[in-house]
Amino acid sequence: MRVLMVCLGNICRSPLAKVAFAAEAARKGVEADVDSCGTGHWHVGNGADRRGVACAKRHGLDLRSHRARVLADSDFRDFDRIFAMDRSNLQVLQARCPPAHRHKIALFLDDAEVPDPYYGDDDDFEVVLRLCQDASTSRLTTSLLRR
Repeated sequence: MRVLMVCLGNICRSPLAKVAFAAEAARKGVEADVDSCGTGHWHVGNGADRRGVACAKRHGLDLRSHRARVLADSDFRDFDRIFAMDRSNLQVLQARCPPAHRHKIALFLDDAEVPDPYYGDDDDFEVVLRLCQDASTSRLTTSLLRR
């Protein structure tokens, strides 16, 4: 299974979602290739936000090798599931996605958004990671294929 996590700049939420999902998949013995990207280009090539790197490290996850990238048209073809962190990014995905692949797209949280911690503090990153861990558990148990 190939899973793509999408946020705006690909330095806060989607990298945390990527490592949270990959860790939960490994824990459950599910083979998953997980990547992340942003819908905006501002941070392409940059590492994850230092607060996210520190948050991940506190939980035994590693974001040090992350490099931000922007959504590519080929992502719609190459991934089995594409999860948006918020409704704004969901709308971008829906607008850009070819009709044949729209069934792959959903919010990562069921009917809720992962808040953007960019202008927040360390506690905000902890909240985001917790939400991503919970969503990963949920997606990998009962609702991964739910549209």
